Amino acid sequence: MVFLLRSLGRLPLTTLYGFARIIYFVTFHVLRWRRDLAARNIARSFPEKTPAERAVILKQSYRNMSEVFVELLWGWRASAEDLKARMVMENPELVAGFVAENRSSILLTAHMCNWEWLLPGGGAHFGIPIDAVYKPIRLESLDAYMREARSRFGGSPIPIKSFAFELLRRAGGLRAYALVADQTPLKNMEKHWTRFLHQDTAFFVGVEKIARFLDAPVVYVAMRRLKRGHYAVRLHVLAEPPYDDAAGETNAQAGAWIVEAYARKLEEEIRASPSDWLWVHNKWKYPKPDPGESDR
Repeated sequence: MVFLLRSLGRLPLTTLYGFARIIYFVTFHVLRWRRDLAARNIARSFPEKTPAERAVILKQSYRNMSEVFVELLWGWRASAEDLKARMVMENPELVAGFVAENRSSILLTAHMCNWEWLLPGGGAHFGIPIDAVYKPIRLESLDAYMREARSRFGGSPIPIKSFAFELLRRAGGLRAYALVADQTPLKNMEKHWTRFLHQDTAFFVGVEKIARFLDAPVVYVAMRRLKRGHYAVRLHVLAEPPYDDAAGETNAQAGAWIVEAYARKLEEEIRASPSDWLWVHNKWKYPKPDPGESDR
């Protein structure tokens, strides 16, 4: 498997896009992989759109997903110059300012466009290590290959179970910590509920604790597609220290505000380009509990 991925990654992107068309045809038309789930997610998120409009979003999302897959294979071996040419950073001075002040930062993003390019591409642009929190893959050789690919340009991926320990160990250095924060927390985990795309939706909490511990700003990383294989990235500050003085709010309220701000920026991004979000992941795994029910 790893040999195959390495071999494919050496091919030009133009060739890989030919494979992407095959992947799209097989996943969408033949296997119908998670197609019912994606269609249901889109229908609930855009009740104002016609069935024909939602069908266009569904089909294009599978095309985009297939292209992103081959782009990440290429990107895992691409040079810093090649990545920077294909991923334009519109306001890098934002993080550059934090670096000049010797301040670490927390970068929140989502499964939009080609999120896998953000880690190596961001490291290439900013010149500081970007440590991404990730869930290890069961196949050890594949997990090792992905860690190696994501570790270029100084980054060091952190397994989610080791995050607390690694945060303490690395806290003294200047770094950025990246989290793809649109996944759904486990049902027994602490979470923040909000209305998101017309639905009660659970989001991870804990970003505020990390921000307070590091005394670090929280930045939303928005990505949009310019054309095939080319993206633009814009940074938006969601919160900055001192957090204890945030409008007189309690710690819990300030934390909820950060998560809520993230949800609103993500919703805005999805509405602007709905086919660029990963609709095949199950964001709505369980309903919001009724008042009085136990829900952490």
